[in-house]
Amino acid sequence: MTFSKDFAVTDHAPQSAVSDDLAAAFQIEGWPVRGRLVRLGATIDKILAAHAYPEPVAALLGEACALAALIGSSLKFEGRLMVQAQGDGPVRYVVADYGTDGSLRGYCRYDEAEVAEASKGFARPGAQTLLGQGVFVMTLDRGPDFERTQGITPIEGESLSLCAEHYFQQSEQVPTKVRLAVGEVLTEAGSQWRAGGAMIQIIAGDEARGSTEEVWDRTRALFGTLGDDELIDPTISPETLLFRLFHEDGVRLEGARELTAVCRCSRDRIASVLASFDPAERADMVEDDGKIRVTCEYCATVYALEPDEIVAEQI
Repeated sequence: MTFSKDFAVTDHAPQSAVSDDLAAAFQIEGWPVRGRLVRLGATIDKILAAHAYPEPVAALLGEACALAALIGSSLKFEGRLMVQAQGDGPVRYVVADYGTDGSLRGYCRYDEAEVAEASKGFARPGAQTLLGQGVFVMTLDRGPDFERTQGITPIEGESLSLCAEHYFQQSEQVPTKVRLAVGEVLTEAGSQWRAGGAMIQIIAGDEARGSTEEVWDRTRALFGTLGDDELIDPTISPETLLFRLFHEDGVRLEGARELTAVCRCSRDRIASVLASFDPAERADMVEDDGKIRVTCEYCATVYALEPDEIVAEQI
């Protein structure tokens, strides 16, 4: 769902049609800066609650999902953006998959004992500690009629926000600042995971605009005052958050898009994948009750299929 109405945040902070589980652009009035904001409540809680992730792993995946929504929601075509990082650390692989319809999913592969060892101490281990030496990857998928495009940079820094900043600087030469936050909050229904993210990018100067360096310095200074608690606090609306940062100049929230946790797995898709295996391999997968069980890595849904269903997929 796309909300077409724009909301100006000038001398007060009005409320938009949606205040949670959203991605939206924002524009500081008259400034050559583009920004985006993501707030995730029930959506990220559903993604993280699907698995019994250790707290540091859940936080890393929450960052990846917020980042995928931040960047993916700016795409001008129908398709998908995948943000992933993989390395030789306790977390082998983290991936977040954003669809331009607002769907979001993600998962992590990790070694539980190694994560526990890395988590000893007072601070939550960050991206580089958990992932080790490896790569940060962003992949654009425009559908079957186009080749996928991919950008790869080394993992640098203890947060995926730093990895993203490095990616934009190296791959697109666009000065970028990113903030990501993940945490649990207490609600009437109990503890719930929340995540948030914000990003700003400078628009390069030209003859008409002149140098934008001074504006960029000021924007970064204001952006640097944004707290992690503000990004995930359910009582602070997106408009209020932006008002706190840029109220002196005015800021406009534009094109808020609703985000939902949606996995693309299905019984038919699982059957199609199993049909690609050699019959002897499939025979080894059959359990005592005569069924083959497959668990989706993303949403943890378990599919129990009869071998006849898979054979039918091949016909």
